[in-house]
Amino acid sequence: MGIDAWLTLAVVLGVLVALVGNRVSPAVVMLSGAVAVLVLGIVPAEDAFSGFANAAPITVAALYVLAAGVEKTGALTPLMQGTLGQKGTYRRPLLRTLIPTMGASAFLNNTPIVAMLIPQLTTWANRRGVAVSKLLMPVSFAAVMGGLLTVIGTSTNLVVSGQMTTLGLDELGFFEIAKVGLPIAAVGLVLLLVLSPILLPDRRSARAEVEKEGRRFSFEMIVEPGGPIDGRTVEQARLRDLEGLYLASVDRGDTVIAPTRPDTVLRGGNRLHFVGPTTRVLDLQKIRGLRSAELTHVLDLGQSTVRYFEAVVGPRSPLVGRTLKSVGFRATYQAAVLAIHRSGHLVENRLGTERIRLGDTLVLASDPDFRDRWSDRADFLLVADLDADPPVTSRKAWIPIAILLAVILAAATGLVPILHGSLIGAIALVATRVLTPLEARRAVDFEVIVVIASAFGLAAAMQSSGLAETIASGLVGAFGGFGTYGVILGLVLTTVVLTELITNNAAALLMLPIAVSAAVSTGVDPRGAAIAVAVAASASFLSPIGYQTNMMVYGPGGYRFTDYARLGWVFTALVIVATVVLVPVIWAG
Repeated sequence: MGIDAWLTLAVVLGVLVALVGNRVSPAVVMLSGAVAVLVLGIVPAEDAFSGFANAAPITVAALYVLAAGVEKTGALTPLMQGTLGQKGTYRRPLLRTLIPTMGASAFLNNTPIVAMLIPQLTTWANRRGVAVSKLLMPVSFAAVMGGLLTVIGTSTNLVVSGQMTTLGLDELGFFEIAKVGLPIAAVGLVLLLVLSPILLPDRRSARAEVEKEGRRFSFEMIVEPGGPIDGRTVEQARLRDLEGLYLASVDRGDTVIAPTRPDTVLRGGNRLHFVGPTTRVLDLQKIRGLRSAELTHVLDLGQSTVRYFEAVVGPRSPLVGRTLKSVGFRATYQAAVLAIHRSGHLVENRLGTERIRLGDTLVLASDPDFRDRWSDRADFLLVADLDADPPVTSRKAWIPIAILLAVILAAATGLVPILHGSLIGAIALVATRVLTPLEARRAVDFEVIVVIASAFGLAAAMQSSGLAETIASGLVGAFGGFGTYGVILGLVLTTVVLTELITNNAAALLMLPIAVSAAVSTGVDPRGAAIAVAVAASASFLSPIGYQTNMMVYGPGGYRFTDYARLGWVFTALVIVATVVLVPVIWAG
């Protein structure tokens, strides 16, 4: 290898180590890698930042906006509400859920689809006495497999298609990847129905754990008229910083103040609603001027002024690695953490000093608007109201559906490129006031866009420096003895490992130049090799980290990290076998 190849290898290894360590934002890591290959003189600026002008990340951004329009109007609500039904105890309701989940995930970002289903599945499971852990992981896996049916099914498919054009290949056809994805999805559906009840353990969700153990309560105290705190503010009455307790609302009789502020004035007869552990109730009873309203209950989900939420901490959350106290959680989020659910159980330590980890589910008490404030922020991967009604279908629900169908039809027939159609569709949603400009902007996950665009620069450096060809030669040397099938197997196995360790988009973009080089040197059709990489990078089943929907169901399903491998190895094996067998047959070199 030349000096450029060695330098590129050092940069790529540094990027991989940083991504696996998960201490720095993936966008920062990937952008730093692109800057590094530019500064080191490995590639010129137009190549290092070529991804920012590529159609793929722009198309992904536009599709985020289309998905937001569908989510906001509740366009999929009628379809998803009728999935579970009233008949059947497990497999039949699961089947009715998995099929539309796969279908919808083929054309929409699967994150809002899974987010919509989590509360519905949890409520249904609680009413039927079924462990929600038997439902949520299968739904996530179905969403992943649904993404293998079209080029817009996942952002990974789109970025592979976009990079193929830079490598001298035609972009993917709309349903081309389904030649491999459809058999995987069909067999996978059967396996989910057969194996989920056998391999998945019974786990309690965060909500069930809290209610079962009964350690977290909400209760009321009354301000004594003429007492020491009558006429004083919350802060003056020293009700602001109670250890482990949170003053959620003040009921004046004619009005309710929620959330409370430090300067909220307390009046005689006011009913103060606290949430927290029962072990702290005695602390309140020692405060002069307060008396018990003798109202104690476990998570009163019927309260109109206080709502309870599950919030899943994602990889981009500023909470990861920090304590609730250090981030000033109550003041920042206007909410109190009642419990932290981690790896299938409640954390026993003092919550304020416990460091938050990736995948933690926080059970929160706040005002009814908490979800609206934080559902589209990076702080939480998922915010679910524990007793929310299903979203109401808006009168404008037909608009995003009509626009999406038009985009799909135009792209599938070749009438209009996906980029053009998705951009026109996104603009149409704003023009018809389905989304405001601010909502459209917030719908775009710029972290993902920067990761995709930056990875193009690293891929270009691997290609131009000869590193991709060198790695490809090593793979061919290791697996080439088994012929075409061996080469595809080597590419797929390497991609599967990478996608479980880093983001699937980065894995695909780093592997694609290697795949094309390996294909050219062995007579394998480069197009088939590229599609093998796209399928392997999109199919992540072995851990909650590898795919966003897996992380979303991690806490609400009460899963432990190892639960994913118990079921996921079957689907990983399915993807590997199907890809290795089908790709050489369909795309004969």
